[in-house]
Amino acid sequence: MELEELFSLKGKNAIVTGGARGIGAGISKGLSIAGANVLAIGSSENTAFRAKQLAAQGYSITGMQADISDTKILPDIFNEAAGMLGNVDILVNNAAVQFRCPADEFPLEELNRLINLNFTSSFLLCQMAAKHMKPKGYGKIINLASMNSFFGAYNVSVYSASKGAVAQMTKAMSNEWASFGINVNAIAPGGFKTDMTKAVWSDDESSDFIVKRTPAGRWGDAGDIMGAAIYLASHASDYVCGVILPVDGGYLVR
Repeated sequence: MELEELFSLKGKNAIVTGGARGIGAGISKGLSIAGANVLAIGSSENTAFRAKQLAAQGYSITGMQADISDTKILPDIFNEAAGMLGNVDILVNNAAVQFRCPADEFPLEELNRLINLNFTSSFLLCQMAAKHMKPKGYGKIINLASMNSFFGAYNVSVYSASKGAVAQMTKAMSNEWASFGINVNAIAPGGFKTDMTKAVWSDDESSDFIVKRTPAGRWGDAGDIMGAAIYLASHASDYVCGVILPVDGGYLVR
């Protein structure tokens, strides 16, 4: 297989949740650059607008506004997305929410909200995608884990729990579905400047800690996630199963 073919996603169709901004937009761009048709799903009213902006820049990205945290309608959302694409070869579970609070004060409402979107919706989308991919004997599922899949950090107990669950879910699903030609892996981003991490990077002391702890000596940006996404979505990773791939500038090994 030639190098270009090894990493090519030409003719492949991808769903990326939260795919029109931040890390999700970086993933959507990367998959599009490699040749995939991307459907970016987001709950924001600006999802379609952001997708159009990306399309105007030459990326094959379409936007779809939908609330994937509503598990009752999630099957309808997935079926609509699959219908829009015609087929689903790649699923990227990127959408997530954060709520910072000491563990002994954490509200039950916020706990349920985080677990529901960060874990439950991702689990159900994996389930639906696998049923769609099994008859073809091919599929790529990429979940977004986190440095908090490995570390507990402070004031992010539930987020850490949800991302730990995503990492373990990825390994378990990989065991079950690898024999069907479905690769299930995860990306664990390090310090990326996004809306979710604004509380950290907008604080000089906290931001300096991240930069000093990171051997690369800087925060990541959306472009830094593209290569990992292309790799895990392409034939180059056909024998890669259940991996939690850190994209962190070396933060994890420091």
